[in-house]
Amino acid sequence: MAFVLLLLKGHAQKQPNIVLLFADDISARELPIYGSTVWSPPKGGTTSDVKYKAQTPILDKIAEEGCYVKTAWASTVCGPSRAMMMTGRYAHLHKWWHNKDKGKAPNGKGNWNLYDSSPHSIAHVAKAGGYATFWAGKTQMSIDGFPFDEGCFTPGEGSYNKAIHTTDFRLETRKVTGKKVIYNADTNKPIHKKSYVQSGWYWKPHVQLMNHPSAKQKFVWWPNDKNSKKRYGLDTFGPDVELEFTFDFIERKVKENKPFFVYHTSHLGHDAWDFLNPSSEGKWPGTPKINWDGKKYTRVTPKVTGDNGVYNTYGTITESGIHHHVNYLDYQVWQYLNKFKALGIENNTIFIFCADNGTSGYGKSSPISQKGTHVPLIIYAPGMNLTKKGAQDVLANMSDLIPTIADLGGVEIPDSYEMNGESLIPFLTTNKPKHRDWVYGYHKETTIIRGDLVMKDGNNVWYDVSKYPKDLISFPKIKDWSKVSEAHRKERDELKKVVPKFDQHATAHDAPKGGYGKVDPLVKK
Repeated sequence: MAFVLLLLKGHAQKQPNIVLLFADDISARELPIYGSTVWSPPKGGTTSDVKYKAQTPILDKIAEEGCYVKTAWASTVCGPSRAMMMTGRYAHLHKWWHNKDKGKAPNGKGNWNLYDSSPHSIAHVAKAGGYATFWAGKTQMSIDGFPFDEGCFTPGEGSYNKAIHTTDFRLETRKVTGKKVIYNADTNKPIHKKSYVQSGWYWKPHVQLMNHPSAKQKFVWWPNDKNSKKRYGLDTFGPDVELEFTFDFIERKVKENKPFFVYHTSHLGHDAWDFLNPSSEGKWPGTPKINWDGKKYTRVTPKVTGDNGVYNTYGTITESGIHHHVNYLDYQVWQYLNKFKALGIENNTIFIFCADNGTSGYGKSSPISQKGTHVPLIIYAPGMNLTKKGAQDVLANMSDLIPTIADLGGVEIPDSYEMNGESLIPFLTTNKPKHRDWVYGYHKETTIIRGDLVMKDGNNVWYDVSKYPKDLISFPKIKDWSKVSEAHRKERDELKKVVPKFDQHATAHDAPKGGYGKVDPLVKK
């Protein structure tokens, strides 16, 4: 508890509120603060064209006034990365090796649920710390075993490839002459470019509320009353709905004088079918237009009319591009900060921004170098006694967030329970010069690991990472170990000793029979 008591000026008697904004498929290079000379164009790939470069004045500000980690890693693709975030553990324990490569449950039937493999999840740790908890946005996993108090999901549980009464924005599979064909339910026609089955989470989204105080059931589809039905339509943007219900939750908890933990898993950054522009060649549907005047954001109210795949947006929505998604995240972070200030909690709230894996069409699902694993990590806590400011040339991992939240909430994770993350609090609040010695990622059966000097990627290629290249990725390959320093060789040997503990895809792919047995409980320090 010692670190917690040092954290907040004038607020040592109460744990800080925490908002964790976990963006989707965004490489570190997409944020200007990371200084990359390249980023992603609307069709995917790599460009240095400044018209496709994101503009993030708010994320830049909080990264400089708070701090950001130059080398933060996740896994290479969303499922395993979200498993890492939710459990603080790697795939050798939770068995989520890839999106379509998950270990079987102990009885051999179905995939092993994360809350069964890893009962001390991020939600359990936050609850043990006395937090009211809210989950907004993307789930991508069964949610029943996670004890979040409330939620707003886009799309809601079970809506993938299933019709719901509020919207026909979805791609679904249908059998045609014995073959599966993907149809656009909005146009009732097959699609003629590569995509995947999905429910709409951007425009006219599938929205489901969990345990909302106005609802009589645990799960309800939104809109669910006269007023919301009146304003819901083609111009309803899913990320706006998420934030609206998140703010409603925050306001209620502040009135109750209850600390809160918000786990906001935004879809922004993820490519998707553009229902408003089905012929678009871009990977990312547009967002509402916004403008930064140097002091504040303004947002253009979207206007959309039409049906059956033919729509008019009247110039209120941006063109395709991940840079627009990053810009809109910046706008939402600005909204968060304004809300904290309006509620008088800005000095007792910690805001964390990160992402689950590299950008689609560039790094996502790539085991090459750190393309798939390198993501942004920004920590902003204006009321916190941070000893670190701005860029931090250290290593961090998405598994570190659960131990960090445990420290903030004064929760002790039992020594008997393996947690692969390490709390960032000692590094952030003391003169500790280094956070951790190595970071680890995985891609199906491959392992990816790096230290301060060397890195091994999923293809077993070794790199000299002692200096960052301009594109954050093109490190020199080490082909002759006699031409690097003894320190490089020593670190290589240390990393080789680490990997076997986690490299269990071939030997322990599925859950052990009977699971892991009894788990010692979480306790307050």
